[in-house]
Amino acid sequence: MKKIYLLLGILLLLILAFGIYQYTNPKVQESITYFPIDPNVTFKTAQTTLTLMNQQAKTILWKEHSTLDRTAYLRQDAALLYANGRLLETLWNWQQNTAVLEQEKRIKLAKSMLLQAITFHHAELHEKEDQIYSSQAMSSDQIHFITADADEVNIKKQLDEQTERMLQLSWNKGLRHFAINLKNYQAFPLSQFNELAKDALPGFTKSETDAIVGNLWEGLYKNYILGIKKADGTSENPKGSTLPLILIATDKTHLLVLTETASGEPILLRQMIG
Repeated sequence: MKKIYLLLGILLLLILAFGIYQYTNPKVQESITYFPIDPNVTFKTAQTTLTLMNQQAKTILWKEHSTLDRTAYLRQDAALLYANGRLLETLWNWQQNTAVLEQEKRIKLAKSMLLQAITFHHAELHEKEDQIYSSQAMSSDQIHFITADADEVNIKKQLDEQTERMLQLSWNKGLRHFAINLKNYQAFPLSQFNELAKDALPGFTKSETDAIVGNLWEGLYKNYILGIKKADGTSENPKGSTLPLILIATDKTHLLVLTETASGEPILLRQMIG
């Protein structure tokens, strides 16, 4: 019996020690969390590239790279690749105590496609014990992948028009489904939104824009990249979903993210501004 009590005592001590360690050394959150932007911290590089590797093998190299001007407590990059307006692949990476992140993936394609890659680069900075700041940047690239030696100019035009038509039909379907009056919003496809937000969104200051962008990508990561949150509480894989339309209310109170799942279900995410 003494041996049993001794073993139980050792086990309890180990559990207590582990609990204390977990409390004093909390697990790093593998997600994007927006904190106020530190204006003194910058990204030296933030790049996304799509490169044709082999025309005959129908292979594209998708790559993203970012370098902060200092080591960060946590670095995170989230990358999305759309083919003809629908999500084809995602890349996500995080590392502690580093300034640099790199990701790449080789993609094999079966047919001609308009490829659009979008990346959000994020850093979490713990420069003071009681204060946490962020730094962020965005990058993108686009390429027309053509499978045959044909009239490339004409094929590119067709791909652009087909993609635009599909997205417009999808977004209009969502606007009708959720009874959204477009007159009350500024509307930007996510690809265009990211480009505009590098400076300042129409009607917003740069600092306001930074907060909108950071909070948007926090929401996109948790409610879109990890799985599209549906009204019934279930989640669906985002692959095959349409390029999101970002709707910013003209009264500056909120924004909406409108997309459609691969199965054709309209999805609306809402986020308050300020």
